[in-house]
Amino acid sequence: MRRWRPLLFALGLALTLALALHVTDFALTLWQRLSEASPLFLTLYGLLIALVAWLVLRLMRPRRPVAAAAPPPPDAPQIDRQLEAAVQAGLPVERYRAELAELERRRAGGRVIVACFGEVSAGKSSLIRALLPGAEVVVSPVGGSTRTIVHHVWTSPAGDELVLADVPGLNEADGTLDAEAEGEAVRAHAVIYVTGGDLARAELAALERLLSLGKPLLVALNKADRYTAAELALVQARIRERLAGRAELVAVSAGGTEEVVRIGADGSETRIERERPADVHALGVALQRTLDADAGALESLRDAAVFTLIGRELDAALAAERAARAETVVETYARKAVFGALAAVGPGTDVLIQGWLGMQMLKELSAVYGVPAQEIDLKRFLDLASRHVGRRMNLLLALAGNVLKAFPGVGTVLGGALHAIAYGLIFESLGHAAARSLASRGALVPGVAVHLFEDALGEHLETRARRLAALVVGRARSAEPGRDADRSDA
Repeated sequence: MRRWRPLLFALGLALTLALALHVTDFALTLWQRLSEASPLFLTLYGLLIALVAWLVLRLMRPRRPVAAAAPPPPDAPQIDRQLEAAVQAGLPVERYRAELAELERRRAGGRVIVACFGEVSAGKSSLIRALLPGAEVVVSPVGGSTRTIVHHVWTSPAGDELVLADVPGLNEADGTLDAEAEGEAVRAHAVIYVTGGDLARAELAALERLLSLGKPLLVALNKADRYTAAELALVQARIRERLAGRAELVAVSAGGTEEVVRIGADGSETRIERERPADVHALGVALQRTLDADAGALESLRDAAVFTLIGRELDAALAAERAARAETVVETYARKAVFGALAAVGPGTDVLIQGWLGMQMLKELSAVYGVPAQEIDLKRFLDLASRHVGRRMNLLLALAGNVLKAFPGVGTVLGGALHAIAYGLIFESLGHAAARSLASRGALVPGVAVHLFEDALGEHLETRARRLAALVVGRARSAEPGRDADRSDA
């Protein structure tokens, strides 16, 4: 091989030189022909080269993933269908029907409702007092003085009649008013979010929830008169950066009272309270501009926000109710699998029992989630799961043997105890995997469900085995001659 290296090197060098000469000759020939061509031909040729280069770059550029379009907000017929499904599931729906009745009442009233929303002691009530001189609004330096939702009528400079809703402050000490405040913000046409400074983490989270509703939102930076011009500009820049153009920021001063110390000629000090001037003109102009944009759109956005709120709560309630029913089904069939293994009278009979029970459990879980039970999918899932069980069975039996050591004297009592505990673990994992697939995919997808089954089979394995072992021992001992079965079961 070493003898051929010089020859191979020389051959490679010769080929390289030949290629270089060929390319040079081609380039010189092309240059000569182009120099003799007309300006029009050169222009068209340059455009052709640019087009080819653009196409190559476009094909080589990695494609950006297309964002999935957001689902449209629910409408009245969809909410009616969700309510009907909730009624069939036995869920209470009176609160949601009352919410829809309140929406209908507000539609009939024809007034635009704006909610003053924000952290406790941000100055919401003072802001309403500045907009509505003489209105009976409780303002107190003690945080959380507004304990109920109060509506105040305001006539804008253009003559529009608005309703300002003064809602409880967020993050009260007991945390019981946040839901009321957010609910009123959802029912309003627009929201004024009042803050006393730069946005804290909790305020940002609340703003994100409000912005997700898609309705007009103004952020009022209250107590602006307490900042210097430089400080105010800095705070405004910081808030605008966090809002990222999704809401308009307005600096206001809601006024109120402040305590000052007056020093007399003799050096004596007197503490007095004086009114601080309010300046909410910019907020009134911004609000009027928002309301003048499209009154019909405001009504549609308000309705969509209420429907979205009701739809989310109904979905969550129905999911929780289905999860509870599914857990009951899984627990019931796990117990049946345990007792079926204990009652097996011959080799292979427990396999027949467990196969039948598995099909019945999957059918009942499908019924809980309102999914048609496809026999072929159920069988395929059971077949895939059984392959994984075969590889894990020895481990499950060993675990069952270990947990049974905590029950002295059971060796002569229990025959199929190890298999009973193992089957109980398998059925629990099988049922939980099927329920998760049905809840997340709306169907029992065998390929997905078997991966969920693998994960579920390893979750809290020892704790579950101990619980099933106690069930097995209790059942077996209750069947011993001379024992009171009813007492043991109890």
